[in-house]
Order: sequence, then C-alpha cells, then structure tokens
Amino acid sequence: MTQIEVIPCKICGDKSSGVHYGVITCEGCKGFFRRSQSSSVQYSCSRQSNCPIDRASRNRCQSCRLKKCVAQGMSRDAVKFGRMSKRQRDSLFAEVERHRQQQRLQANSVQEPQPLPAYRSSKEPREQSSHLIPPLPPAYPYSVEPELQGCPPEMHPYLECRIGEAQAQSLAYRGSHRRGESNSLSAGRGFDSTRSTPEAILNMSGSEMGIRPFDPESSFFSYPTSLHIEELSASIVRSHRETTQYRPEELQALRWKVFSREEIHAYQSKSVDEMWQHCAVRLTDAVQYVVEFAKRIPGFRQLCQNDQIALLKSGSMEVVLVRMSRMFNTENNTVFFDGKFAGTELFKSLACGDLIAAVFDFAHNLCALRLTEQQMAVFTALVLLNADRPCLEDRDRVQRARRDLELALNHILHRDNQESLLHKLYQRVPVLKSLCALHIEKLRWFRQLYPLTVHSLFPPLYKELFGSDTDIQTLTTH
Repeated sequence: MTQIEVIPCKICGDKSSGVHYGVITCEGCKGFFRRSQSSSVQYSCSRQSNCPIDRASRNRCQSCRLKKCVAQGMSRDAVKFGRMSKRQRDSLFAEVERHRQQQRLQANSVQEPQPLPAYRSSKEPREQSSHLIPPLPPAYPYSVEPELQGCPPEMHPYLECRIGEAQAQSLAYRGSHRRGESNSLSAGRGFDSTRSTPEAILNMSGSEMGIRPFDPESSFFSYPTSLHIEELSASIVRSHRETTQYRPEELQALRWKVFSREEIHAYQSKSVDEMWQHCAVRLTDAVQYVVEFAKRIPGFRQLCQNDQIALLKSGSMEVVLVRMSRMFNTENNTVFFDGKFAGTELFKSLACGDLIAAVFDFAHNLCALRLTEQQMAVFTALVLLNADRPCLEDRDRVQRARRDLELALNHILHRDNQESLLHKLYQRVPVLKSLCALHIEKLRWFRQLYPLTVHSLFPPLYKELFGSDTDIQTLTTH
C-alpha cells in the first residue's frame, strides 16, 4: 500500500500517521479533532480568528485549530482511507507519489550534512570541551543487541514500536524546531500523551538507530580504559542533550515568565481529577524523553527486555525528578510547567501538598550543587541503571554497566575538580526513592476515589509504569 505518512499533516505540518476523519493528519490533530466533538466543548479565539496553526503553535488557539480542521475537510462522518472511492484513492496515491519525488530530488541535491557542533556547557571552558565532547557523529560509537531476549507477551508492545512515531518525531524536532518555542511541555514535541500508546514508546532497533550490532569482543565493558571512559562520557552527554525537553539557554531566557494570579486561580479551580489527569499527561511527556535517553545509554539495550522494563518502571520517575531541577528557578522557587514558571500554589487542586512541597525542596537542594550538563547527564544514567532494583534477572550485567558509569562520573568530577560532589549526589538517591514512594502512595489514594479517570483518561504509559496494583506494591516496598 502507498505510504500516506510521507505527506505532512494537513493541519499543522507535523509527521502524519494516516487519514483521520477524511484528512491526512498527525496523531495530535486527530486526537484534538476527536476531543473537539464533545458537546461540552466550546472554543473561542481571543484574537481575530486568524491564528497561524503549525507544529509549534497548534496548541495556542484551539478555536483556530478546529476551524482549520473543518476547512481542510475533517468530519466525524468521513469514511476512512480503506473505504474511499477509487477516484479519491487514486488522487491520494498521486499526491503521495509527488511528495516522494520531491523528497528524492531534495536528497540528491543536498550535500553531505555537516556534523553538529560540539556540545558545550555554558560553565565549561572552551579549551576543555573541544576534545572531551567531539562533534556528534552519524552513528553512536557504542553498540546494542539487535535481537533481545524474550519477555512476557503483555510487555512486548513497549519494546516493539515502529520508528516514525512518537520518538522519531521527537528526534526530528531536536534538529529543526528547537529555538523560539515556549509553549507547554508537550506542545510541538511530537508527543501526544493522551493518545500515545505503549506501542509508540520504547523500542527502536539498532539498525534503525544507525548503531552497529553488538560485538562482545570489542565491548568496552570488559576492560574500560581512560579513552573508553571519556568516549562513554561524551556519548551519554550527547544522549542527554538530545533527549531533554529544553536546553539550559532556553530555560534561562524564560526564567522570569511566570503565571499571573488569574492563571494560578484557573489551575486552582480545576477539580482534583481534572488536575491529576493534566499532570499525568505532563509527567508522561517527561517520561517519554527519559525512555529515549535510556535507550541510548551504552549497556542498557544489552539488557534483556524484562530488565529494561524493570529499570524503567522503578527508575524513570527518579530521573524525571533529577531532570526537573534543570527547570527550577531557585530565586523565586518556581518550576517550569505548561510554558511558564509556577510555584507550589499552582498545584493546590491536586490535594497533595506534602508531595509537591517535597519535590520542590528536592529540586532546590539539587540546584544548590550547581551541576553542569555533563555531570547531570551521567548522574541520571547512574540513577536509572541501579542494580538494586527489584525483579532484575541479570543483576551482574546491570552492575557491569553501572560500574563504567561510575567511572565516567568520577572522570568528569575529577576533571572539574569537584570530587566532593560525588558523596553529595549519592546522598540524594534515598531522597529520590522516598519521593517516588510518596508519588505511588498518592496515586493509590487518587485511584480509590477516581478509578474511571485513571482507567480511561490517564496516558497508557503512565498507567503501565505506575498504575497497576503489582507495580504499586513493588515500588512502595523497595
């Protein structure tokens, strides 16, 4: 069948996923149009009903987005692609072929791409970063196993998704849409947490990522040298850079963009279940980036599927909390949320004041360490690859991978003359575990009150990682 996905979304220009309600759209616009059909939904434009709708701005005006959907022909009664008339199908095929020809012409005319400039922390001297963090190569220097061991059938979807869905859109965003966007955490990121499924989250094969097959004879895990450790550090920093929602300079430019009193009151006026659902979506956005980061950590993809899932279930929330400190402003005790910086009062309607206060305290204390992006990158990898996690099948393999990460962190701290940070960082790990246990406890309380909200409205990945009875019991007892 002709691949419709080569044609961009007719509404916002993002990568399309097929014909939805009669128009070629992405998953985000498809979900938006579906939700807009509710009888209780009423949108209005605060401008002149002519707002531009593209990948970066599609969430800023729902009224104009819906108007464009209708203008392009989206209809709940529209037949799907497989039931189009022959004339409609032929016309669509012809459009697909035109796009393919244009892509081939562009590919033939484009010169060999230049490597990305070396990533450099604002706190790192230029003469140091040039040799420690080399330019991003076309493929990662570390290998993964293209075939992983089996795991229970219910977990297969997490490790069998197709490239071109959520994670591929996220990586494409990194190169072309990074600057100038200050919308909510999920806006324009390629992730639609309310509609994303486990099938679209976790796995990208080694060949699709451009990584050579795993060769145990050449693996650096057996006998790590100083060169291997330096290359490992550089690889993790690159992975961290490509899988964070915002770069430091972007957050710095937005640090005084705070919510008004009226906006804070609007959040406080949300019902408990509505605010929980909203935060679950935002948290899932952040977790998806952590999953992308995990897949790029040398050694992670060499683990069996069950161990990958176990590490993500017990560690992804901890990594999210560490990363949150990058988005924390210690000068006014606010965190970046929904496109602006918010204090604890904005989350009042969650009815979890103790959890929110503890999370803010943790972020404030971690910020006090003034970690560089390199230190943050390797520390988060260490947090995730913890051989003490429950339900691991091959702890020795996890411990070997973690050993080299510890060497990498020591290498960076020694280079930065900050060896004393190591003990302070490890002191934060028990705090992370207690915060995650408190989150699970609050989720259990919420699910008892609003079981239908959790079952029907929470993102699938959030439910899979944090929502089942077995997971809650496991995560709260370890």
